[in-house]
Amino acid sequence: MTSRRNRNGEMRLEILKSAAAAFRRRGYYGASVDEIASALHMTKGNLYYYFKDKEDILFACHEFALDLLLRMLKKVEDSSHPPQERLRRVIVSFVHMMIDELRGTALTMDVQALSDSRRQKVIAKRDRFDRGIRRIITAGIKTGVFRNADPKLATFALLGSLNWIPYWFDPSGKANSVEIGEEFAEQFISGLLSHKTQSSRFGR
Repeated sequence: MTSRRNRNGEMRLEILKSAAAAFRRRGYYGASVDEIASALHMTKGNLYYYFKDKEDILFACHEFALDLLLRMLKKVEDSSHPPQERLRRVIVSFVHMMIDELRGTALTMDVQALSDSRRQKVIAKRDRFDRGIRRIITAGIKTGVFRNADPKLATFALLGSLNWIPYWFDPSGKANSVEIGEEFAEQFISGLLSHKTQSSRFGR
């Protein structure tokens, strides 16, 4: 029974990844269940064994991505790393998840296509992730590592830029997810550092 559940879980994940790639290429409304299934050499009927319809797949994509991010966020927040390192790890992990786990699909994709109850569940999890980033930025401000920025606006700026990556990311390009994540982290964190931290960082 456990082995069967594991196989079902693995197949569901493969379907989610195929769906995410199709949603990225054609959008939720443009991508068909047939297209998602054929990419996995499945029939549409076989796919419906795992998900009841396309909205079910879209919701599962959001749930999978957000659960990954929330687990990662908890691990980072529970660590003893300073705020700038915690923020760096969140950014790099976020980019890796979008590019490598969900095939370049933004977390903002087609939320309006979900039913009200499902949309509210997705938004609630996104808000939890948003608040976690704000806590990290606020901790950095309180310790003097970050300048006296508005944590809410800083978080909006960060997530806005990160969620735009799938719209320009080229899988055949030179930079991989880690390199992109590290560059975004460097650019964003450098802009948040206090003058004192910047001076110490660059030996001035």
